[in-house]
Amino acid sequence: MRQKRSDRPSNINQAQELMRTSLVWDNHACMPLRPDDASFLPQLQDVRAAGIDVISLNAGFGPSGPDEHLAMLDSFTEWLDARADDYRIVLTVDDIQDARRDGKLAVLFDVEGMAPLNGGRLDLVEDFRRRGVGWMLIAYNRQNDAGFGCYDEDGGLTGFGREVIAEMKRVGMMICCSHTGFRTAREVIETAGAPVIFSHSNASAVDPHERNIPDWLIDLCAESGGVIGVNGIGAFLGGTASVTRLADHVEHIAARVGAEHVGLGLDFVFDLAELEAFLATMRETFPDDASFRMPVTMIHDQQITELVAELIGRGFDTPSLKLILGGNWMRVASQVWPTRLTRT
Repeated sequence: MRQKRSDRPSNINQAQELMRTSLVWDNHACMPLRPDDASFLPQLQDVRAAGIDVISLNAGFGPSGPDEHLAMLDSFTEWLDARADDYRIVLTVDDIQDARRDGKLAVLFDVEGMAPLNGGRLDLVEDFRRRGVGWMLIAYNRQNDAGFGCYDEDGGLTGFGREVIAEMKRVGMMICCSHTGFRTAREVIETAGAPVIFSHSNASAVDPHERNIPDWLIDLCAESGGVIGVNGIGAFLGGTASVTRLADHVEHIAARVGAEHVGLGLDFVFDLAELEAFLATMRETFPDDASFRMPVTMIHDQQITELVAELIGRGFDTPSLKLILGGNWMRVASQVWPTRLTRT
């Protein structure tokens, strides 16, 4: 996996070539959650220009209900389908390969937490999947009917949560434990019998934030065949978003479980004003004053080349970097997603 550490201060040219020849997959990004506002979506062209092949857009989080999620999925779908020369909503690995061949940005969606399923809405799992949702996490910071969040006194995975996991496996959707309580996450991994991902989580051994995950959960994720997507939000990197700090998390996770279990889930928020409003008004969902008292800083997709150059300088070899850039997400998708699926 590793080469001898390089003494060269810059490896940008090598990183640019590696980006050009690799599948690059950012498994979590946040557009504004306003169905009547598509003003930020043209920035997806910047994502394409940065060399990204696949991006996952969040369709809803936290306590938001089913109607809000479905409205966002409809809004995203309408905008992307109207620009089919540039974008493709993907449901399968073949869709991703076809989009890359045609020079299109492959777009999937994600759902952060199972609150929209509260009240026994198992039917929504297949509906979400057929609309392009590639993964759904268990709980967003706080408890729902399926399990507990990372800010809760964690009571573990519920019986309903086990039913949802079985349904996700049936329809071919990745199971994610970012934002989820540690006991709940452990029980999810024990229950799943399939790769479980942490789509956008960092290592608490590098920075001990409640949103970051301990080494023993990193180990369990890897044992399941899953992937930890490193998160570019400054609060989870030690206070400030820096490429070197992000590389510290990549390096720690890769040293512990191997580069084959590391990916990218930068969590970039396109509308910073909307994020700041959520942090200010949703105090039950975001109780951690210390992390969010400072200005929010983030790593964006245009900095992935810098990250690759930093990792080259730390001795990561080309096969490992190709896995981190997107090969690992592709492997999990190949194992979990169906080979054929029709959009709703």
